[in-house]
Amino acid sequence: MKILLLDIETAPNQVYTWGLWNQNIGINQIIKGTSTLCLAAKWFGKDDIIFDSVYENSKVGMLHTIHKLLDEADAVIHYNGSTFDIPILNAEFLMAGMLPPSPYKQIDLLRTVKRVFRLPSNKLDYLSRVLGIGQKEKTDFDLWRDVMNNVPEAWAKMKSYNIQDVHLLERAYLKVRPWIPNHPNHNLYSEGKHVCPNCGGNHLQKRGTYPTAVGLYQRYRCTDCGKWSRNRHKIAGTVQIQGTV
Repeated sequence: MKILLLDIETAPNQVYTWGLWNQNIGINQIIKGTSTLCLAAKWFGKDDIIFDSVYENSKVGMLHTIHKLLDEADAVIHYNGSTFDIPILNAEFLMAGMLPPSPYKQIDLLRTVKRVFRLPSNKLDYLSRVLGIGQKEKTDFDLWRDVMNNVPEAWAKMKSYNIQDVHLLERAYLKVRPWIPNHPNHNLYSEGKHVCPNCGGNHLQKRGTYPTAVGLYQRYRCTDCGKWSRNRHKIAGTVQIQGTV
């Protein structure tokens, strides 16, 4: 399975407003809507980082870079990408007259963190700190303002910030992976051999059985990532109990 780690940075909406608090902004007050400034990505298990931006490339050229990556991916790992990164990119593709990339599965780590754990904060920066895998680079809104004004030093900092997020994303994924429910199943790519559904590892220990309403299945624990799984084939069927009505 080809898995892409992806993070984008976006420009804020630019609008006309008379106030700073509790404003209702009409569509006729929008000067320019949000848009993608840059992306950082890497293929899981590979070392190379892919970075592109509207500063180093044209807007359309950058969108083609992202589109090609998504088109090649079987699954995409992101943090809150299901409601932020991917919908923004889809809107950009639409406005650029591009067709959808080939279908891919999404692994949104934020959804797992919210569903499986209860932490004081669900932010990637907090998760990274408590897991001991690093932290996000410090920024403020001035960086986005300077980037939109094409200040070279700001773009260098934005590139570093974006790339660091992808590194944190990969490290967090490795920690959270055995906890992810409904992870894209590596068995679909294993040519018939049972492997760990979450990491694709073949170091599986038989650890008891898994009962369902229709049968009993062999249960495994992956010694590579720690994920529990079960075989696809029953080792025993349901017991039929005959009686009178």
